Amino acid sequence: MSRIQLSYSPYNLMLKYPFTISTYSRTTTPVVLVELHYDGCIGYGEASLPQYLGETQDSVINFLKQVDLTQFADLTDIDSVLDYVDHIAVGNTAAKASIDIALHDLIGKIKNKSWHEIWNLNPENTPNTTYTIGIDTDDIVKKKTAEVVSDFKILKVKLGGKDDKRMIEVIRSVTSLPLAIDANQGWKDRSEALEMTCWLKEQGVVLIEQPMLKTDLDSSAWLTAHSPLPIFADESVQRLSDMEKIKGAFSGINIKLMKCTGMNEAYKMISLAPSLGFDIMLGCMTETSCAISAAAQLSPAVNFADLDGALLITNDCFKGTTIKNGKIILNNLPGIGVEKV
Repeated sequence: MSRIQLSYSPYNLMLKYPFTISTYSRTTTPVVLVELHYDGCIGYGEASLPQYLGETQDSVINFLKQVDLTQFADLTDIDSVLDYVDHIAVGNTAAKASIDIALHDLIGKIKNKSWHEIWNLNPENTPNTTYTIGIDTDDIVKKKTAEVVSDFKILKVKLGGKDDKRMIEVIRSVTSLPLAIDANQGWKDRSEALEMTCWLKEQGVVLIEQPMLKTDLDSSAWLTAHSPLPIFADESVQRLSDMEKIKGAFSGINIKLMKCTGMNEAYKMISLAPSLGFDIMLGCMTETSCAISAAAQLSPAVNFADLDGALLITNDCFKGTTIKNGKIILNNLPGIGVEKV
């Protein structure tokens, strides 16, 4: 494996609109783009770094400087390679995901197969993806909703603030599409949360993501037991090892490559979820089509998808998975299905 070469570079994603959730707002997202070169093939990877993850471009690059894949005689032994990467340092999940994605892309290209093909997942079974509407003024919320309403079958709405009902009412003035809600831990009182959940059910909402604090599993379990809508974990579930801990507290889980260290662990989480009674959402950060296409390879195996991250930016430097009438469309390219542009 002495011919394997790892390279990386920082890149900043420019958002079409300010992205506002219950705790902060941003107009850019820093990422680190990764390449693995071997035997004429290039595997592409990405670490997306929204501020709440606690990683930066510098921390990712410092982590990647410690990665030495030349020690492996067989890169296709993915578990061994990624176990080594995982144990370089604690945390750094997005940095680890960038290696995981690039490795999967490289191996798929060597095998000349896409990963949904390697995993025997039917590309016809991809779900519709949500499109995210962040917290904003009435005029901007209406504008953003009107721009996308004809292209999607379901929208995702960021809540968790003092004007939650206003946000829903403004969107309902534009469309009657089904809605998924992400409260980003913004609700504190379980009784008020249940009251809001019942109201949202009447407004055509189909699920609620992480309404309570990630550490307050008792309130999440109580709300899940009483709610007329499924309650999904996001911040409460990061990795495979978290899943047993939250059993019974949620109806489903949101799996994100940047939280769980990449495609390999995400696949294991998807495989485990049914035995724990969880439905599965596949989510994302603001990302290029590189990381989105990597996650999309798993999408035929999940119930819900929120893979709109590349649609929220103006400077995507890859092309890959596309969205048609809201549905995720996988291509037949090998690996994760991307080309650099």
